[in-house]
Amino acid sequence: MSTETLNSLAQASSSYLRSAMHQPIHWHEWGPEAFETAKRENKPILLDIGAVWCHWCHVMDRESYESPEIAAIINEHFIAIKVDRDERPDVDSRYQTAVQAISGQGGWPLTAFLTPEGKPFYAGTYFPPQDYQGRPSFSRVLLTLAQAYREKHSDVLESAESVMSAISQAEGFAGKSGSLKPELIDSMVESAVKLFDPEHGGFGSSPKFPHPSGMDLLMQRCAETGNAELLNVVTVSLDKMARGGVYDQLAGGFHRYSVDEHWIVPHFEKMSYDNSELLKNYVHGYQLTGNEFFAFVAKDIVRWMDEVLSDREHGGFYASQDADISLDDDGDYFTWTLDEAEAVLSTDELQVAMLHYDIGEVGEMHHNPAKNVLYLRASIAEVAERVKKTPQEVQTILDSAKQKMYAARLQRTTPFIDKTVYVGWNALCISAYLKAARVLKLEDARRFALRSLDRILSQGWDAKLGLQRVLAYSDPRAAKRRVPGVLEDYAFTAIACLDAYEASADLSYFHFAAKIAAAMAARFYDPREGGFFDMASGPDVGDGLVLGALAARRKPLQDSPTPAGNPMAAIALLRLHAYTNDARHRDLAEGTLKAFAGIAAHYGLFASTYGIALDMYLRPHTQVVVIGSGARAEQLEATALKHLSLNQSVLHLQEGEAVPQMLPPALAETIPNLPAIKKGHTVAVICSGFSCKPPIAEPAELEKALSS
Repeated sequence: MSTETLNSLAQASSSYLRSAMHQPIHWHEWGPEAFETAKRENKPILLDIGAVWCHWCHVMDRESYESPEIAAIINEHFIAIKVDRDERPDVDSRYQTAVQAISGQGGWPLTAFLTPEGKPFYAGTYFPPQDYQGRPSFSRVLLTLAQAYREKHSDVLESAESVMSAISQAEGFAGKSGSLKPELIDSMVESAVKLFDPEHGGFGSSPKFPHPSGMDLLMQRCAETGNAELLNVVTVSLDKMARGGVYDQLAGGFHRYSVDEHWIVPHFEKMSYDNSELLKNYVHGYQLTGNEFFAFVAKDIVRWMDEVLSDREHGGFYASQDADISLDDDGDYFTWTLDEAEAVLSTDELQVAMLHYDIGEVGEMHHNPAKNVLYLRASIAEVAERVKKTPQEVQTILDSAKQKMYAARLQRTTPFIDKTVYVGWNALCISAYLKAARVLKLEDARRFALRSLDRILSQGWDAKLGLQRVLAYSDPRAAKRRVPGVLEDYAFTAIACLDAYEASADLSYFHFAAKIAAAMAARFYDPREGGFFDMASGPDVGDGLVLGALAARRKPLQDSPTPAGNPMAAIALLRLHAYTNDARHRDLAEGTLKAFAGIAAHYGLFASTYGIALDMYLRPHTQVVVIGSGARAEQLEATALKHLSLNQSVLHLQEGEAVPQMLPPALAETIPNLPAIKKGHTVAVICSGFSCKPPIAEPAELEKALSS
């Protein structure tokens, strides 16, 4: 279309909004102008919230928002607003609550109808263009609601007030405080175990999502107790997920979720935050079990993120990779017909790949039954028995087949990669890379993570303005704009800075963590009830405009799907307290955990990050400080990193460094004064509860001390 026909979203920055710039609808971005227009013209607002990776958002765009007939109805009767849920999670979270209150289920596209003040009176998700299986057509919904707004105005306003009340109460948590007891964690663990699927791994039935925070909570509890049942839950789940089609067997990395309980057929989009948190899971699983398959999966996730989701030139991680090329396919880029496999493989390779990946004439995809999702149907040993070769021979043939299939797949049109760099999601990726780099000895991953964090701190952080939500947008032609960071951006980044300090011994990262945590407390903390709001408040924050449902105060507790902001803020503060012995950090963390203690158990598996934070609060944080260089120092560091503990940090200070200048306050008071340190010996020092044990020189001795 010519530029004359573009709507106002041509001025937007986000990929999702810009993808709709050609639609015949008079779209507005979220902002005061749209609400003022709705009030002036006394029209209800049609709110569409979606994401660039969302398949059904694309479907509704093509079927409805690109239809001149439906556009005419919308333009006549409504003020239309489009929001990118990745860019504005604060807007999305509130209206998701509205959709759930009205229809019983949320998701994207989110389609809400609001009063000119932004209060929702009706909402749903996807609406078909024609009446379908009892669901009304979108045009019928639009005309009915426009008529209701005109002719039953008082009923509409009454409905809107009741929905706003539901939004306000959903995550307000006023009066939900309680005492902090270990039984709270036990109840969350029991809740997760009850949902465990012993046959296929994971939790619940279809559709089946990974629950990384839940897995970490169970692994931490298993490490603490040696509970064999928990070990089975996590090993079965990690194994089954990685062998399923929800894992990309050729490129590495996880798709968003599985539509079936077997983990075979995924929704094919890939998110940075899913892969960062699952990367941590597989590193932790390797630490807990020593299972080399888990280490392989972790390295494979890094491989995919390096190749597809990384800005190799500037540092930073991209947001997501789409599922589809067009609306007419469903994961066709990632799936294979038997003919497609046969075209690129030798006879031996095809035979092995068919058995290993279950490639046949009839596959798993409903839209094209010839399409196969690759998953690990038969082990190398089973395939070797079938084809009468040794396992080593089969592995060699399979490696060759895999390389050829991946090379052939790269020749296909690649699904869209949203190159938006979100600060909070980048912080999750940085933390995951640093964890994997240290445990699995991936020096390139460590360097890239630190470079990515440096970019966030130099471009996304301002001592007066705070953190941004978005560091860079995908489309280089898009206007740069400042979107204020939300709670999770601050909490995740503070944690990433602490991880970077531990990985580099560069104290400047520790100082950044302290500054960002202080800004988080000043902008988001609720001094009356405890806990953190998701949006900043105060005289120096934003433009002071609170539009629509943003008036509802919200304190995120539930992991959905990223770790929740409040428990992550508590984790950052508890780790800072362990390094500083500054009571203010612990008091804020304690106030946050107490604010939800009366209700957290009700959320079970979905509040697992809260369980991890509470575990950190109830147990003293441990630091293992290795001082020295050479083989002995590396052995001591490897020994300390071998054990899984989410409540333990490992620092390595190279010999010759000015040790006091490399340590935060609580450690600087004791460690430099130890005689072994003064003499320049290579040792490890275990500190816990602000006291340090005698230095240890032998790795075996350190192993014994940490095990006890």
